[in-house]
Amino acid sequence: MQSAPNNAGSDDHAAAQTVQPASGYAGDVSVQLAHQWMGSGEALLVDVRTDAEREWVGAVPGAVAVAWKQWPDMALNPDFDAAVKAAVPSGKKAVFLCRSGVRSIAAARRATELGLQAFNILDGFEGDPDGAGQRGKRGGWRFQGLPWTQG
Repeated sequence: MQSAPNNAGSDDHAAAQTVQPASGYAGDVSVQLAHQWMGSGEALLVDVRTDAEREWVGAVPGAVAVAWKQWPDMALNPDFDAAVKAAVPSGKKAVFLCRSGVRSIAAARRATELGLQAFNILDGFEGDPDGAGQRGKRGGWRFQGLPWTQG
């Protein structure tokens, strides 16, 4: 497992522990809150990135992989509905993770339509790009030093 230094300040702690309201799904959560819910068994993390992203960029141990879109044409995964319903136990929260928190919003909305209590993980695995256009330096699961593997 690899990790990065935790760069979250103490002022960010309260914000990291709250659910932000959202339209069409249960809400947006920080990577820290998603990790806490996973650890307590409250939630299952569903990684909606492509197989290539998880293999080359990194993956979250214990997450279930259900791609929202499939490489290389990025077409919607026709098996998403069945796979996500099979993966998430009844009564458990589903927290959705993608690269930066965009595809996971669409996945959380669809999961909500399927009857799940679905949340989007803000900043995703890699976070937003910095001024040089590079990800992984301004937020996200990996940047916050949470557990991840690569390769």
